[in-house]
Amino acid sequence: MGFRNLINSKKIAALFAALLLGGTQVLMAQTAAATTASTTTDEDKAAMWAGVEYYVLLFVLVCVGIAIVGRIIKVYDLTNQLHGKKPFNWNNFMGVLCLIFLIGGSYGAYWSFSVQGAMSLPESASEHGLKTDSMFWTTTVFTFIVFVITQVLLFVFLFVYRYSKKRRAFFLPHNNTIEKVWTIIPAIVLTVLVVFGFFTWRTITNTTNVKGDINIDITGHQFAWEVRYPGKDGELGKKNYKLVSALNNLGVNFQDRNSFDDLRADTIVIPKGKSIRLNITAQDVIHSVYMPHFRLQMNAVPGLPTYFKFVPRFTTQEMREKVGDPNFEYLLYCAKICGDGHYNMKKFVRVVTEAEYQAWLSHQKPYLSDGLRKELKLAGNDQPVNQGTNRLALNN
Repeated sequence: MGFRNLINSKKIAALFAALLLGGTQVLMAQTAAATTASTTTDEDKAAMWAGVEYYVLLFVLVCVGIAIVGRIIKVYDLTNQLHGKKPFNWNNFMGVLCLIFLIGGSYGAYWSFSVQGAMSLPESASEHGLKTDSMFWTTTVFTFIVFVITQVLLFVFLFVYRYSKKRRAFFLPHNNTIEKVWTIIPAIVLTVLVVFGFFTWRTITNTTNVKGDINIDITGHQFAWEVRYPGKDGELGKKNYKLVSALNNLGVNFQDRNSFDDLRADTIVIPKGKSIRLNITAQDVIHSVYMPHFRLQMNAVPGLPTYFKFVPRFTTQEMREKVGDPNFEYLLYCAKICGDGHYNMKKFVRVVTEAEYQAWLSHQKPYLSDGLRKELKLAGNDQPVNQGTNRLALNN
């Protein structure tokens, strides 16, 4: 009766009609586009079916199909009973479905590991990434074991102990031993994972600036990353958003002597085996520094500097040999959807030897360009000046 009322509902019928109409329109539009574009590739054709309406319509049709098959089986069962035949055993039917679901789900898990698992990242290119990967695989192994045991027991028990007139169920209202086992064992496993994760996290997030760290300033804005290196003094100059101008787009404060030898770079180049400390900021909205091969991600927040330290393990050339791709490049992405140009917000990251790094550094241009000198009216000896009259405040 409930199913019949659902089918007879005018609202459901109207919704189905709207979905059918919307899906038809999408299909017609995609077909028209396909006929007009003679150079459409196979990937383009596959992408044409990715509309939300198509999948909603497909889901509705599958549900209707299942409902129709169920009604057909029900009619067949009633017909057999009218002819005095043995009624359809729904308990056996549901038990078999549980086994089929278990086998199908097991294959799905295998497919996920074999196909999607092959898409996993190669060995970590940073030292802290080894700890991150170790924690990830430890958690994965624990949860996979629990997943297999619980799912096999669940569906096998549903099949083996399906209803039968030949036996009666045994009701167990309480058992202290079972309660202790399934409380203590998960508690121990979770405690180990949490403690392991806590100390790993403390190590990774220790960003204290120590002697020998190479500080690199990374500033995000829609839709690019700006990179600044310290000069020979090894110290980055301070920034002030009120000092941003067309030539001083980072708002570097030249009242700080450390700013005069800062360098501007188009590519992030870092030496292998050295401690790199990223000084991360944003100028407009929240961005996120994401370097997956280094297992590195940190938000770039306007007005709130953040930091991340890591030590590269492999040069770009060594990683190319490891992955078997001569064109491989480390990349810096933005992991926050920051606007319509978000997809294009990336920058190359090169890991080189110490000698190559020093050679590259010697060819970088100073942040303090000739145009900026004139704008700030700096003297030839780079004396700090008062920039209070030459500033542009953002987002005020």
